[in-house]
Amino acid sequence: MKCRCKNLRNERLSSVISLIMVAMAVSLIVNFSHLLLLAVDEFGSWRSENQEDAAKMIEVRGRLAMNPDGYAYLVCEPAEAIDSVYMSYWNLRNIDVESGDTLRVKAKPATREGGHYRMAEILEINGEEFDYTTEFTRPNKILDSAVQIVYYFIMSLMILLLLTYKADRRNVTFTNILHRSLWCVLLLIGFYFLAPVSNRYTGEIIPVFAMNDAWRIDYMVVLKCSFTFAVSVLYAYIYTLIYQRQSILLENEQLKSENLTTRYDMLVSQINPHFFFNSLNSLSTLVRENDTKKALTYIDQLSYTFRYVLQNSQNMEVPLKEELAFVEAYSYQFKIRYADKIFFDINISDDYLDYMLPSLSLQPLIDNAVKHNAITSRHPMHISIYVEDGMLIVSNPKSPLVEPAQGTGIGLSNLNSRWELIAGKSIEIVDTKDSFMVKLPLLKPHN
Repeated sequence: MKCRCKNLRNERLSSVISLIMVAMAVSLIVNFSHLLLLAVDEFGSWRSENQEDAAKMIEVRGRLAMNPDGYAYLVCEPAEAIDSVYMSYWNLRNIDVESGDTLRVKAKPATREGGHYRMAEILEINGEEFDYTTEFTRPNKILDSAVQIVYYFIMSLMILLLLTYKADRRNVTFTNILHRSLWCVLLLIGFYFLAPVSNRYTGEIIPVFAMNDAWRIDYMVVLKCSFTFAVSVLYAYIYTLIYQRQSILLENEQLKSENLTTRYDMLVSQINPHFFFNSLNSLSTLVRENDTKKALTYIDQLSYTFRYVLQNSQNMEVPLKEELAFVEAYSYQFKIRYADKIFFDINISDDYLDYMLPSLSLQPLIDNAVKHNAITSRHPMHISIYVEDGMLIVSNPKSPLVEPAQGTGIGLSNLNSRWELIAGKSIEIVDTKDSFMVKLPLLKPHN
């Protein structure tokens, strides 16, 4: 349970970290485009100014005529060399001037033939020297960029968290997604009015709602908020689909594992009764013969074999050395039963003793050899157990009974099923006229 909780915490932490990284990437992309535009704008202005021939710039005086669309013309006095100077909205947006004001400006020639001169710099307004620093303070670009990045990071992260909350539940419906999207839209509206913008007059960073013309839509903020929302929603949708798919695969694997465990328990439950009844039959034979000493020894060995079965019936794998110890105790019961008519030839290198195999794998093979062959003084049974090319081999000569034993085939079928479930490999059966051999692929030690 602790391990499961730890894995769940690690999974949640990994999900949060991935969302944080995506939110940071979205914020950087949004603000990178903004900074890039600023850089291009400033570079263009610098380039324009430096390409102009300073000797061609002239100083003129005139009266300002504002246009309702935001731009204006400076109508020059008759004594000036030109008749008018064009002043764009960007030239006037930060300056408190009105129609009729008298301005003295520096003007630069038009970029195309027949065009108006354009304003380069304001020198005087209504006879007073004009200083840009008295009108507004440029914002700190580093601080402005940092605030923008942090703000849009928080926006993107909150949208992602809202959309991906409990995304691992497979019952997330379209209605739930729609509700979350509506909440995100409301959240986005709130973020718009709280979005930081720079006051061009004071240089302060203020929210949109605190601007003097807050009723006007700031299209740059709308664009950035919309882009953040669109990318966040798209990623959240992809994230939800992937996460749900992984959850379904994980649940399927868990169900598959539980199914394998159930099937394995069923197979073991089929083996245990078979082994139990065979042991009781052998013990009853000794009791009927009144051989107390052998009966007591048999009971001791039987106790060991039952203890091994109880301890390992639920274990998937056991080392080969433990299975061989079980075989020695189990084979003793057959030695008592058949006297000197049955022998177990075990030849296993110490290098393979730590190899793994499904528990109780050898017991049905020994049972089969005893059940389906005649064991007499003239035809003793030799059961060989050895390793060859990484395969554990159990073989015995064939000595058919006069009346073949009726078998259900459960033993070998169960054994093969257990190997496929636990080891992912099948056993090999070599049935010839003179011998019967079963090859079991050993599993390497876990360490």
